[in-house]
Amino acid sequence: MKESVRESEEMEFKLSLTEWRDIVETVSAFSNTKGGTIKIGVTDDGEIIGTTVGRNTIEKLTNQIKQNTDPPVFPSIVTEEKDGKEVIVIHVKEGEAKPVFAFGRAFKRVGKTNQRLGHEEIRKLSIQTSKVYWDGQICKEAGLEDIDWDFIKETFIPLYEKVSEKKVAGKPIDLLRALGTIKKGKPTNAGILLFGKDSSKFFLNSHIALGRYIGKAVSGEKLDYKEFVGNLFEQIDKCTKYVVEHTALMSRLIPGEVRRTDIPEYGLFSIRELITNAVCHRDYEERGGKIIIKMFDDRIEFYNIGGLPAGVTPKNITTQQSSRNPTIAGVLAKVKYIEEMGEGWDKIIEEHIEHPLTPKMPAITSSENGTLVTLFSTKEKFEKEEKILLNERQKIIIDYIEKNGRITTSECAGLLKISTDTALRELSQLMSLDLIGRKGVGRGIYYIVK
Repeated sequence: MKESVRESEEMEFKLSLTEWRDIVETVSAFSNTKGGTIKIGVTDDGEIIGTTVGRNTIEKLTNQIKQNTDPPVFPSIVTEEKDGKEVIVIHVKEGEAKPVFAFGRAFKRVGKTNQRLGHEEIRKLSIQTSKVYWDGQICKEAGLEDIDWDFIKETFIPLYEKVSEKKVAGKPIDLLRALGTIKKGKPTNAGILLFGKDSSKFFLNSHIALGRYIGKAVSGEKLDYKEFVGNLFEQIDKCTKYVVEHTALMSRLIPGEVRRTDIPEYGLFSIRELITNAVCHRDYEERGGKIIIKMFDDRIEFYNIGGLPAGVTPKNITTQQSSRNPTIAGVLAKVKYIEEMGEGWDKIIEEHIEHPLTPKMPAITSSENGTLVTLFSTKEKFEKEEKILLNERQKIIIDYIEKNGRITTSECAGLLKISTDTALRELSQLMSLDLIGRKGVGRGIYYIVK
């Protein structure tokens, strides 16, 4: 008889209790990952062969696990009888205090194997479990002299007061303490990134890199390369300004309407929100990479270091909220750089739905190491739109009628400093576009907005 399930990230088979050391290592791996089940008396391919269970077998196994794990693990251990053979089943929960060590080493579950954790992985796991987020930790190498106090006084505090509609009482350092960016007289990691004079002095690659390409692939010619540095506010503002300036804007005048409508190639809120999200949620502990934005003819790609925050997936991103850097997110939210209550993605979706050219919805892919969000261009739809292009004379005529209610042929000629015949041609063209109408007879003819 065989088991109905196979070995996996949450299932392990062992032949017998002689493999007890491997069993303890698997307990460590399951505790440090998502939890799992170990079945003893089952071959690797799932065949049930059974194992001998004596009076003290379960007690001995429990002690072996407890004595060789740190912090001690107390799993649920039961026996099951299948086809007349006894199988020991160990249920291991995900550990609340991580990492869990086995024989002085820590393991994690990857697929159906146990892999030993390196020093850096152990450190990260310990921080995540303790709920002391990286951005809230003190930046040990930094001091208060590394804070840009001029930026705080001249830019941040006025913005903070405007948004909060409250006057900041006390000294700037008191505000930074209240925001969690200064602790025990030293800047936190968030404090340096948000308000530091030079964050790259402490965090390599803590900036945004942007490449702009001709065509739809990186194989095309690179038009430009930019690096946006400075504190996080400056990075967001400068990068947003550049991206918006280098995307298309279509002016459309629909028959029956006088004013022109400007339609952006991309949703402007979506651009800023994705740049801000990248800055806010990137994994700054991973110092080997940076935020990368690539602009192509048909899309913009936003690549960020680190996967989506815990519990967030591409499918539930509009309903789940979590932050890798809650201190940074909190400060940005207080001055309206980022949406509170996880509403940013809701507004991105809403903007796409309401965009006149119905762009394709953003695409999100995420792995353990990074997240890629893609916005899709509407530029190819520009030429398909029914639109009216007016020359400068016709725009002046429309503006004049809007202000004065009417215009005659002679007034038009004087306004534009052209002949009466030329003025009549411009007015006739606007009539053919169904934008203006003619009233009166003979010398009393005048034109109005239709």
